[in-house]
Amino acid sequence: MKALVFHGPGKRRWEDKPRPSIEKPTDAVVRITHTTICGTDLHILKGDVPAVEDGRTLGHEGVGVVEEVGDGVSNIKVGDEVLISCVTSCGRCDYCKRGIYAHCRDGGWILGHLIDGTQAEYVRTPHADNSLFPLPDDMNREAAVMLSDILPTGHEIGALNGEVKLGDTVVIVGAGPIGLAALMTSRFYSPARIIMVDPDENRLAMAKQLGATDVISSNPVEAILALTDGEGVDVAMEAVGIPETFDVCQQIVRAGGHIANLGVHGKSVDLQLQDLWIKNITLRTGLVSTNTIPVLMRAVESGDVEPAELVTHRFKLDEIEKAYDIFTDAAKEKAIKMILTVE
Repeated sequence: MKALVFHGPGKRRWEDKPRPSIEKPTDAVVRITHTTICGTDLHILKGDVPAVEDGRTLGHEGVGVVEEVGDGVSNIKVGDEVLISCVTSCGRCDYCKRGIYAHCRDGGWILGHLIDGTQAEYVRTPHADNSLFPLPDDMNREAAVMLSDILPTGHEIGALNGEVKLGDTVVIVGAGPIGLAALMTSRFYSPARIIMVDPDENRLAMAKQLGATDVISSNPVEAILALTDGEGVDVAMEAVGIPETFDVCQQIVRAGGHIANLGVHGKSVDLQLQDLWIKNITLRTGLVSTNTIPVLMRAVESGDVEPAELVTHRFKLDEIEKAYDIFTDAAKEKAIKMILTVE
């Protein structure tokens, strides 16, 4: 089969690899029909995730058809069209029983990280019963791909960790795919105001289309404090993963407010604890657990949220290197999310 393979920082190649097979009774092998590229994949290629080894197939999102299942799989059968969760869950360990699938002792974020991922013609998915979700026949498959990672990440690590509630003022720093997913899912909780910050005017236009009340492209701290009469915001979400954007969140959160960090950080940040200790704020980080996929799937089915609106570019799977080039230069190419399909 063909797969997109990591060969060290800055090096990737679409090449032949052996097709995966069942290794444990709880495994399934899925034939990929739709996948995408995540900002985390770009962080891997920059060398920000050193656990990813030379030779690893990238990708942790996708939709496909089950080709083979192990003897221990009971909820998933051959021929099922399934959503592949970006997080693998055994469902039995202490973390899984607490709903923190991100830290499953025999899973977590392993696809495209510690084991081969979904940017390939086939993928082996461990713990298939808990990590694959059969799809309704009428669900838009492009929308379904967004349920693998970015929508639950925006919801769990953004809206839920940020404790967004009725009447809040929310700022999301970074209007990339994760920031826009946080915008879409924060609206479930009826904040009064959602302010998006990004230097890219195209992404800000998308944010306005998706429900942002205000957009800011420059001097965010000054602009946000002006918008809030110097008070700051109830919820500040960092959705980029660099020290500068984290610092913006520290400067704009109000007393009693919440900072929710969604970005993948490859460098340390300077925590301004001398200013924050007295403000009674909450700072939360997190890796998505995807335990809200079922409720988000119902929201997509009902039309309450339409994540397919995030798709700006479409390619065949064997055009993935071109797709990476465009996604890497997202501002110039006006790219939000890519869909790669196998016909």
